[in-house]
Amino acid sequence: MRNQTGNKGRGLRKSIDWKLVIIYLILVFIGWASIYSVQANDSTALIDLNKESGKQVIWIVSGLGLAAFILFVLSPRIYEGLSLAIYIGAICLLLAVIVMGVEVKGSRSWFEFGPIRFQPAEISKIATSLMLAAYMSQLGYKISRLKDFIITALIILVPMGIIVLQSETGSALVYVGFIFMLYREGLSGWLIFIIGMAILLFILTLTSSSYTALLVVSGLCSFCMMLYSGRGRWWLFIGVPVIILLAFVPKMIPEGFALSPVNILLILIGLLMPVAGFVAFRERDRFSHFSLIALIGGIMLIFSTQYIFNNVLQPHQRSRIEVLLGLKEDPSGVEYNVTQSKIAIGSGGFWGKGYMQGTQTALDFVPEQNTDFIFSAIGEEWGFVGCSFVILLYVLLIWRIIQSAERSREAFTRIYGYCVACCIFMHLFINIGMNLGLMPVIGIPLPLISYGGSSLWAFTVLIFIFLALDRNERKYF
Repeated sequence: MRNQTGNKGRGLRKSIDWKLVIIYLILVFIGWASIYSVQANDSTALIDLNKESGKQVIWIVSGLGLAAFILFVLSPRIYEGLSLAIYIGAICLLLAVIVMGVEVKGSRSWFEFGPIRFQPAEISKIATSLMLAAYMSQLGYKISRLKDFIITALIILVPMGIIVLQSETGSALVYVGFIFMLYREGLSGWLIFIIGMAILLFILTLTSSSYTALLVVSGLCSFCMMLYSGRGRWWLFIGVPVIILLAFVPKMIPEGFALSPVNILLILIGLLMPVAGFVAFRERDRFSHFSLIALIGGIMLIFSTQYIFNNVLQPHQRSRIEVLLGLKEDPSGVEYNVTQSKIAIGSGGFWGKGYMQGTQTALDFVPEQNTDFIFSAIGEEWGFVGCSFVILLYVLLIWRIIQSAERSREAFTRIYGYCVACCIFMHLFINIGMNLGLMPVIGIPLPLISYGGSSLWAFTVLIFIFLALDRNERKYF
């Protein structure tokens, strides 16, 4: 009996990644302490259920119970089999909330049951991760095969598109992070390059002009085409002078001639498209044809940017992007949150002002500080050291998940682990970017730290499903 008990104890210690669990618990505790600091005063009890910190205790305790249930009660084998049902259920919830949900801060993405609010977009990240893992781990799956790529893209784009319809841009943007998992599973790096170029062209069109963006996409596509074909010297002696000449075209146009988008398009087609088409046809290789398609796609994006910006994005989203890109100044409007957040973080200095000693935090200068801008409270009270410590914890959390995912023998566990790491990374990157004024304010929580039951539960389930899968894997080593 002693040996059996001892073996069980050692088995429990070795079968669970306790380092990952400890990092999770530290982040959760930091979150609760920061929330308490934001809303506390001299008369606030340590656990006051009328305050956000008291409510967060309920979410934490119930979340730990949920984590234990996932880790010790549910079989890790059920997730692969139920992934399709969970995914369909999440899609139905996303659609239902558009009709039956309540509007919060311009976004109809919440169900409300008395004092409790629930956001289906948080569940959809779990469902999408499971569905991706289930489909991509099938025998014979190849992301380079057109059918498999299209289905994989649809698994991501369907919930992402529905979330966009809810005006919940921040949650939708998280889905872009799945591209890193796809790259790990064999997706060409060119697709990541194309996405980056699309973002660059979008920004150039808004901040400079359509003509500048057209020159950039034309130059890059022609450069890639010539470089791949081994004719780099042609691009150097012909392509570069042509691009420079085109850059001076607006200066050479008579004053009475309006440089409208239509005229720009005609100029570009007249000067560049025949050359690109001739090269692509002459080379007769797939990369040249791909470069030509990329050029056409880039032109279409440039000429649709203004429509997307003015008709697809919400007014508050347009304002935030305009302020971020320096297109307009608005220190007391949409930029107010970011300005106050940067002041709070900057005032913390190297060591910070001390716990519950932050003036920006105590005087409630930073709006939404217990949710979207919780990082500013950490920066003010714990300074550069505290911010670095929190970021380091997230890095260790993501690194530990990736390390365990790479070690797994089952593709389902590996792919799901990378999906979890991607979700955490995107939330971390966007949220801290918002707090520092490097990203638009799109309302996205800091994982495990920001106030909110939906977010805390979602990340708890996301992480502990992986821990359960990893526990099942550890029996092999």
